[in-house]
Amino acid sequence: MEPILVNGQWAASKTGETIQAVNPNTGQKTGPEYPVSGWTDLEPMAVAAAAAFAAVRDWPGERFAAFLDAAAAKIDDNADAIAAAAQEETGLGYEPRLRVGEMGRTVGQLRQAAAAARESSWRLPTIDTTAGVRSMHVAMGPVFVIGPNNFPLAFNAISGGDFAAAIAAGCPVIAKGHPAHPRTSQLLGEAVFAAAEETGMPPGMVQLFYHCSPDVGLQLIQHPAIAAIAFTGSRAAGMSIKATADRLGKPAFLEMSSLNPVVLLGGALASRGEEIVDQFLASSHMGGGQFCTNPGLVVIPSDAAGEQFLTAAGAKVREAACPTMLGPGVVDHYKKGIDVLKQTGAEVAAEATCPDDERLTTVPTLLTVDGATFLEHAALFQTEVFGPCALVVKADDTEQMAAILERLEGNLTGCFYADDADQATYERLEPILRRKVGRLLNDQMPTGVAVSAAMNHGGPYPATGHPGFSAVGLPGSARRFSILASYDNVRDERLPAELRDHNAGGYWRLVDGVWTTDDVAA
Repeated sequence: MEPILVNGQWAASKTGETIQAVNPNTGQKTGPEYPVSGWTDLEPMAVAAAAAFAAVRDWPGERFAAFLDAAAAKIDDNADAIAAAAQEETGLGYEPRLRVGEMGRTVGQLRQAAAAARESSWRLPTIDTTAGVRSMHVAMGPVFVIGPNNFPLAFNAISGGDFAAAIAAGCPVIAKGHPAHPRTSQLLGEAVFAAAEETGMPPGMVQLFYHCSPDVGLQLIQHPAIAAIAFTGSRAAGMSIKATADRLGKPAFLEMSSLNPVVLLGGALASRGEEIVDQFLASSHMGGGQFCTNPGLVVIPSDAAGEQFLTAAGAKVREAACPTMLGPGVVDHYKKGIDVLKQTGAEVAAEATCPDDERLTTVPTLLTVDGATFLEHAALFQTEVFGPCALVVKADDTEQMAAILERLEGNLTGCFYADDADQATYERLEPILRRKVGRLLNDQMPTGVAVSAAMNHGGPYPATGHPGFSAVGLPGSARRFSILASYDNVRDERLPAELRDHNAGGYWRLVDGVWTTDDVAA
């Protein structure tokens, strides 16, 4: 049984139950066994994280920046082995998906987090000389990060975006790797821990375990040392985490489920329908449809242009390759989701034909329903199907489209394809969809998420647990793991460096309503 990382040591778990990854390309177990941790494993992690935070809470951002840069370098040094492990455990392509694309994003966002920690603008230092009050964001405390199955590198709890943001803010991390890819998490953890030792981080700054029962995970959330939770995964698990965190008054930043509605207007379909079909299918089937931004709901006009789109898309779906999925649970959830949509009234417009082989796979599917039926059962028709499936809703007119959009739950993204001829319809519908999504797109599908300071990878509930924050985009994502600390009439020498009269670090600060790097005038 492989060790867990606890309080600066790779140590044997104190429990006996184990898990083992499954290779989705063979359906067979692969790699070593990993522990299912119990409370005897996790309680010492919480205590060690609290001790680490006490040691680092007044450290300058440069210390955390050095650690993040070193972590990126260590992961880079072992990138081939890490990507190979991820490929074996997830079935995702080694190259370009894992070794180039996701690996590049992973080390890139670690380095962006380092830059944010070093530069400190994420703290938003604010000085009011008249009132004698100064404030800035400071680290909240240890963060429990729970990673998903679909991005084994870039969203891994020990290397991904939530991890990077928490460390940039100065918060220790207890990382729960996903049981679908434990070897990948272990290799990433070894690289990150080596960087932590090299840069003088305290023992409990980064800790890692691989799996636990839901009740033990909720018990860790309740530990007084845990200041916040970051989670990416299913709505059911997210809602359980949210209920526990809300009861305690702890912030939980949750990315749960999203259908990412795409609205195709008549003018755009008439002028470039074939192009839209190609873009839609490429997005819908990318990575086996296992993206949180996968377009799972498409609204079209119930007219000739809409029917032409549906016919062309259906023809391509029938010819589509059947993807290898991330694991047995994903396959099972996919089938159950499609069954719910069918039982509610959706009809199969097209299905692919899949070979009978040993892979864990699913059947690419296109479903359709008329607008009136969708409105009658809107909640059930928004059942998430994680994979290469989309539901096309045929709307009678603009007003029925508006009614459909009004009934949507919160989503990460929403998209319009609209030409100049569609402007009036766009102006009628855009304000409705704008309130329902974190990121609004025009004329492109939603599956690309740029690691940009302007990005919002978040959205209204139930896409996330809080609509005001993004899981992607530094420096803003670091503020999730902070408190706003105000200093009232505190002597200059007792203030943090970012708030002192002499701006030795050259920080951008809001001084009496003006952003400046100048010293505060005497």
